[in-house]
Amino acid sequence: MSIVHPFPLKGPAALACAQAGCQVCQDELMRQHEALVHFILRQRVHGDVPYEDLLQEGRIALWQAILHFDPQRGIAFSTYAGTAIQNQMWRAVGRDNRPQGRLSPPAPANPLAIAEERIWQDEVHTALLEAVSRLPERLREVITAAYGLDGRPPRTLVTIGDHFGVTGEMARYWRNNGLVLLRLPAISGQLRYLCGQDSREAYLRMQALSRAWLRKRRVSHRRQGREKR
Repeated sequence: MSIVHPFPLKGPAALACAQAGCQVCQDELMRQHEALVHFILRQRVHGDVPYEDLLQEGRIALWQAILHFDPQRGIAFSTYAGTAIQNQMWRAVGRDNRPQGRLSPPAPANPLAIAEERIWQDEVHTALLEAVSRLPERLREVITAAYGLDGRPPRTLVTIGDHFGVTGEMARYWRNNGLVLLRLPAISGQLRYLCGQDSREAYLRMQALSRAWLRKRRVSHRRQGREKR
């Protein structure tokens, strides 16, 4: 079934939703930063690899940047993503190992599609806030502060840690735990429905992201246990 996925939100709020597993937010951020992929491809990367092939490499790098970007690191998303995109493209050029050459420009974006994406903004935004409100109080406060969901600028993990009297790393630990919970259908069922991500396959994809963090958390716990002994 085809579903229109409008989500014109920008910045930390959209990143929080995307990293929680919302496909519509991931798609919206991909659309918002599509021009960055084309810019890097035209201005910084040249080779005989077909334009569309390098474009796809850049889009893969952009998608990975969306999932892994940490707004608390003090660098702009465009800087973080731009570096990842350029490196991914140059690796593709290196694999091809052909002489350099110019590439053709992309087709312009469809304004009708962009307008359609904005129809459901309030519904998706409301669903995001509703999902966050269902988190335990401390995790809710951390997620809200880290992504600026209260309308204020995003706070750094150090600032959040200071508020709770803990380290920035502990604040990061709580934030990641909050993202794990946000991926659960019981927490974000309505958001998943609006995003077309309420299928078993979509849940398994998000479950894989959560398992990666949980494994890292277990390793950290074991290491801390050994240090205490």
